[in-house]
Amino acid sequence: MTKNIEIIESFFPVVGANYVETSSWKIQPFIKGWRYGHGNAIAVIKPGKLLELWNVLKICVKYDLIILMQAANTGLTGGSTPYGNDYDRPVVIINTLRINDIHIIKDGKQIISFPGSTLYELEKKLKHFNREPHSVIGSTSIGASIIGGVCNNSGGSLVHRGPAFTELALYAQINEMGKLELVNELGINLGKKPEEILLNLENINYKNSDYKSEQKRASDQDYEEIVRAVDKNTPARFNSDTRLLHGVSGSAGKLAVFAVRLDTYKAPKKRKVFYLGTNNSDDFWKIRREILKNFKTLPRLGDYLHRECYDAAKKYSKDTFIVIEKLGTRFLPTLFEFKRIVDIIAEKTKFLPNKFSDRLMQFISEFLPNHLTKKMDEFRDRFEHHWIIEMTDEGIDEAKDYFINYFKDSEADFFICNKKEEKKVMLHRYVSASAVGRYHALNNTKCGDMISLDVAYPRNEKNLLYKLPKEVEDKIEMNLCYGHLFCHVLHQNYIVKKGEDGEKIKNYLLNICKDKGAEYPAEHNVGHEYKAKSELSDFYKKLDPTNTFNPGIGKTSKLKNWK
Repeated sequence: MTKNIEIIESFFPVVGANYVETSSWKIQPFIKGWRYGHGNAIAVIKPGKLLELWNVLKICVKYDLIILMQAANTGLTGGSTPYGNDYDRPVVIINTLRINDIHIIKDGKQIISFPGSTLYELEKKLKHFNREPHSVIGSTSIGASIIGGVCNNSGGSLVHRGPAFTELALYAQINEMGKLELVNELGINLGKKPEEILLNLENINYKNSDYKSEQKRASDQDYEEIVRAVDKNTPARFNSDTRLLHGVSGSAGKLAVFAVRLDTYKAPKKRKVFYLGTNNSDDFWKIRREILKNFKTLPRLGDYLHRECYDAAKKYSKDTFIVIEKLGTRFLPTLFEFKRIVDIIAEKTKFLPNKFSDRLMQFISEFLPNHLTKKMDEFRDRFEHHWIIEMTDEGIDEAKDYFINYFKDSEADFFICNKKEEKKVMLHRYVSASAVGRYHALNNTKCGDMISLDVAYPRNEKNLLYKLPKEVEDKIEMNLCYGHLFCHVLHQNYIVKKGEDGEKIKNYLLNICKDKGAEYPAEHNVGHEYKAKSELSDFYKKLDPTNTFNPGIGKTSKLKNWK
């Protein structure tokens, strides 16, 4: 304990005592994952400058601490929080949200993001340049960080952009000798010494002549060709794809990232959302192949929702939907803080039930009016499978003509969303991810484990939306499926019935995926939920030979030097 106090106090001169959190009350949001994972840490450090981050890292190395780099902590597999309390060294969390600058460079065609910058803020900044970031959906609703997406190769639901990826970054790593090193791969001459490099970057003390001429990628430029290859028997994108493992990209917290440089994209002039419904999944199979193989303009996105998921989101994600619709995404951190305080108070009050905030918000939502449109609910009643496709510019008429012709003699159907429907359709899909967690929170004494699968299927797989065998289906309490059909990535969330072996069922489900040639995880990364494949664990060991950063990720060793 005395040693820990000495360690904690050593951070005070660097960041200030107010930015070193140690009380159990204040560190709760940082040591517990958004959906998965929990463990102890001796402190949460919140540097406000790049140089402060560098000096915090030096202290961590001096005292041989485990370092967990964290930004918004919005991951779904627990990859940015401690997992258990069986680490062999004290754990310190470095939260980077205060270091949130974004530099717009090359007339808006690229950006440099600092570790705490969010997609939401980047989207706002780029509007002035009529540009868009690599990802503008889903995660922007919960404030995900830009660098977090790159470190996890996440995203890719925007069909023509692919997973978050760059070869241009500034990061720190610990070498085999245990020495901290700063690696400048930003492609900008910022000096030689770490302190000089960090100050020059932060103060924008660089000019056009400082850019190096080397050709390195700041995005996944091959993805459009890859996703169009619908006859290939391999997935379009997945986290352990060695094609996208490079330095910071895919590093999953095994480095301390100071900055990344990313491409941006020209914003479309027009966009239109098409809502498709069918009871025969073969319809979506045919439409997907036609669009990817023959359309001149790729869709912007194509998100799938099963009827059961539609219903669950309508009931259990209603309050989140309305908060975002009425107050915007910026209110979500306040909402999460409210939930945290309520739950901590409830835990200390014997007569209040566990997960009290979820119960309270669900109770309130029951009295709120229907938040979805009549047309959406009509399609819910008519069809089991729902597909939201957004087209832009020239692709709008291309899609409209195709859908009119395809559906004219079909039992399936589609409609073109008006502005009100567009917003509601998109938001309903985004909040659907929270439905399974809310249901489990409300019914955790009545049901068994929650299983979340994030699976990338081969591009030629026809039976993507398969039905489970009856003997397995009978063991499932809830089955929610949503995902990105164009790239064949599905998020399959299950809650098993009480008394059933959740781990056994999960392994059975993963074996089905494996037999189909699928890869997992697809975009949420391994966290502490999946076992890293050998290619991925070897990549982690190369980045972090002493196993100081985020040990145990991908079910690897938590011990120093990977023992």
